[in-house]
Amino acid sequence: MRAQGGGPGGQPARGRGIRLGLGGTLVVLVLSVLFGQDFFSVLNVASGGGSTASSVQPQPAATTAEEEALVDFVSFVLDDLQSTWTELLPRYGGRYQDAQLVLFRHAIESACGFSRAATGPFYCPGDANVYVDLSFFQELSRRFGAPGDFAQAYVIAHEIGHHVQNLTGTEAEVRRTQRNSPDSRNRLSVLMELQADCYAGVWGHTTARRELLDPGDIDEGLRAAAAIGDDRLQRQTGGYVNPDSFTHGTSAQRVEWLRRGLQSGDPTQCDTFAGVD
Repeated sequence: MRAQGGGPGGQPARGRGIRLGLGGTLVVLVLSVLFGQDFFSVLNVASGGGSTASSVQPQPAATTAEEEALVDFVSFVLDDLQSTWTELLPRYGGRYQDAQLVLFRHAIESACGFSRAATGPFYCPGDANVYVDLSFFQELSRRFGAPGDFAQAYVIAHEIGHHVQNLTGTEAEVRRTQRNSPDSRNRLSVLMELQADCYAGVWGHTTARRELLDPGDIDEGLRAAAAIGDDRLQRQTGGYVNPDSFTHGTSAQRVEWLRRGLQSGDPTQCDTFAGVD
């Protein structure tokens, strides 16, 4: 995937960048102390949630080339995702508001509670933040066999898909139904996750249209979706599969809905809840 300047339709990407609230600022401060490098400069952030320019500033000498490249790429993907949804959502009666991205190591406290890196990337509707431990991208490649920059982009796009669900009211409606009908909790969770996969594909469709993809990028994304299906993860960790405990969908389902978004580029084709009582 080519990290070029410019938003949807060839328009310049607006200054969004990575913005941190108080909690995120503390995390970055701790990282700077632990790793002996200025992560505020690396991420080009401002405390208190103020917006910043999206470009990544020159990196401190102590920062590794791998970290520089990854943070730069994550920043580009976030900017492009948010520019895309800002343009796209009003066509379907919605209005996009920026999410915030918090990069962390090991553990983090969010409005959704305390989470460890083992949880994987997640979106918290309570603070509209996407939380990503950068080590997950190494896990995605080494443990799950899904390398590549578009595989990484898919993960971020999936979490922004949850943000879209929050903005459109889908998230609140699903949580309300889950509270009223506990037996539906897992089934509705799967449908939420599959819709977020489809939304990730909608964004992927726009990157293909704007010729930002390299040969093989789509396959990278589909491999990543397959790698983190519930059935594959359960078989990998426990040796058996329990469909009743699924929360994200099977590998085949995740690939199907990501592909549907990639092919259509239309959020209305992502209604995983159609026909659900």
